[in-house]
Amino acid sequence: MQAPSNDLQARRQEAMSVLGHSATAEIARHFDGIAVPDHEQLRTPENGLVMLRGRIGGDGAPFNLGEATVSRAAIRLSSGEVGFGYTLGRDGAKAQLIALCDALIQTSQFAGTIETNVLTPLRARVLAERKRKAAETAATKVDFYTLVRGES
Repeated sequence: MQAPSNDLQARRQEAMSVLGHSATAEIARHFDGIAVPDHEQLRTPENGLVMLRGRIGGDGAPFNLGEATVSRAAIRLSSGEVGFGYTLGRDGAKAQLIALCDALIQTSQFAGTIETNVLTPLRARVLAERKRKAAETAATKVDFYTLVRGES
């Protein structure tokens, strides 16, 4: 098996970001009508904890910030591609859908279909949500300034 190209790796990373910010039902709805090929579960959905790390002052010494619950899954297509799915929280179904999507975007046969039917509509919704939140935040912006007195 070949090492993934930078283009494929970038596509997979972007897809994981979009899928991670989407709801399980929303992902499943976009998968309707796609003839998913035979696959096997390498890792059934399971929940666990990951340690969140922070840095003092943004670039200082690292420290353990706390733990977060995650779900993960792994799927192998009959053609050999392996997909991995991770998501915050205890949602095994979402991790499984993400893993399936990850495996399918690695194939030449399904990559375009997944991009068109699943990722494009989800990406549009995620971007619209980000713009809405940015607009709400911008509406509360306060400009602080300092007046300089004429005293010397």
